[in-house]
Amino acid sequence: MNADDQLNDTGDPDQTDIVELVPVVRRVVAARIRDPHVVEDLVQETLARVVASRERVEGKELAPYAVVTARNLVASHAEGNDRARRNAHRLVELDLSEGPGDGLLRQEDRSAVQAALAELSEPERDVLVAHEIHGRTTAALAEDRATTPGAVAAQLARVRAKLRVEYLLIREQVEPPTDECRAVLRAISARDRRRARELDANGHLLGCDCCSRLGAVLVGRRAAQPESDETCVPVSKDADVVTARQQGRDVAARAGFSATDCTIIATAISEVARNIVKFAQRGEVLVSVVRDDERTGLRVVARDVGPGIPDLTQALQEGYSTYQGLGLGLPGCQRLMDDFDIGSDVGKGTTVTMTKWSWQARTPHPAQPTQEDRQ
Repeated sequence: MNADDQLNDTGDPDQTDIVELVPVVRRVVAARIRDPHVVEDLVQETLARVVASRERVEGKELAPYAVVTARNLVASHAEGNDRARRNAHRLVELDLSEGPGDGLLRQEDRSAVQAALAELSEPERDVLVAHEIHGRTTAALAEDRATTPGAVAAQLARVRAKLRVEYLLIREQVEPPTDECRAVLRAISARDRRRARELDANGHLLGCDCCSRLGAVLVGRRAAQPESDETCVPVSKDADVVTARQQGRDVAARAGFSATDCTIIATAISEVARNIVKFAQRGEVLVSVVRDDERTGLRVVARDVGPGIPDLTQALQEGYSTYQGLGLGLPGCQRLMDDFDIGSDVGKGTTVTMTKWSWQARTPHPAQPTQEDRQ
C-alpha cells in the first residue's frame, strides 16, 4: 500500500498538510531512485520524520524541511548502495557442490539421522517408518491403532517435528542449556502456535542464544506468514528497523487507520526498534490489532534482551535521549501514542507496550433519532 492509498481517508483534521507534501516528496525521491518500492519506502520515512518534527517546524517551513529530509535520505540510500557494490566480491562463495568431501558429508548426515531416530520412542519410530518407508496410509495406520486418520496425521506431524529438532541438535553438536529448550524448539518445528504461546516461545528465544540460533534454522525460508492483524519482527540490525516500520504501517492500514496515524505509528515503531538495535543484544517488535468496545486499536510491544534502563523516570523526561535517533526518544513515543507502558529489569531487558486508537473510532457516532424525534 503506497502513501496515496493511505491518504484516501481525510477524516483526520490534522492530515491536510501531510497530504499536500506527498507529491512533492515523491518527485524529489523519484528523480534519483528508479525502484518504485524503494521510492515508497523513502517517501514514508520522510513523512515519518516530518511528523516527528511538526511541533518545532512552522507550517510554512514544513515543505522545505520535507524536501531537505527526502534529499538526505536519498543520499544515504545511494551511499549504502555504493558501499554494497564495493564489498560485493566478499560475498562470493566458491561452488563446492562437487567437492571431494561430499561422500564423507553424506555419511555424517546419515549418521546424524540415525542418531536422531534413536531419540524417538519405539511407537514414534514405528509410525514414522510405517508411513515414510513402507508407504502405509494414515487410514491404514488408524485402523491398526483403533483411532482416526486425523489423529495419526497429527501424531506424524509431532514426530517429524521432534525428529527435526533432534537431528539439528546432533548435527550442530549442541546440548540444550535448559529443560524447556527442547519443548520450545519442537513447537517452532511443528509450527504449533498454540503451544508456542503456552511456552512463551518468543520470550524464550530472546533470552536463549542457543534456541535463537537453532530456531532460525528450523524456521528457515518456510516461516509461517503472520495473521492479517498480527505480525512479529525479530530486531537485531538496522534493516530490521525498516522491516518493523513497514509491517507495522501495513497492519495499521489494513485495520483502517488514517494516513497520519499510520505515519505516527511507523515513527513510534522506528524509535523503539532503533533503541533495540542500539542498546540491546536482540529483541522483537510485535504489532497486533486490538478492539475495545467500539474502538479499534493497534498495539505495539517492543521487548529486548539488553542492559535494561536503570532510571525509567529520567528516561521518560522530555528531551532525554542517549543517542541521535529521530529525536523523539521514549517521551516522544509516549506523546505520539494514546496508551504507553514500559517495564525494565536491569541486566535482563526492557519491554515497551503502546497502543494507538484509530481516529475514526475515537470520533463519537451521531446520535440516532428516537421514536419521539421521528414523530
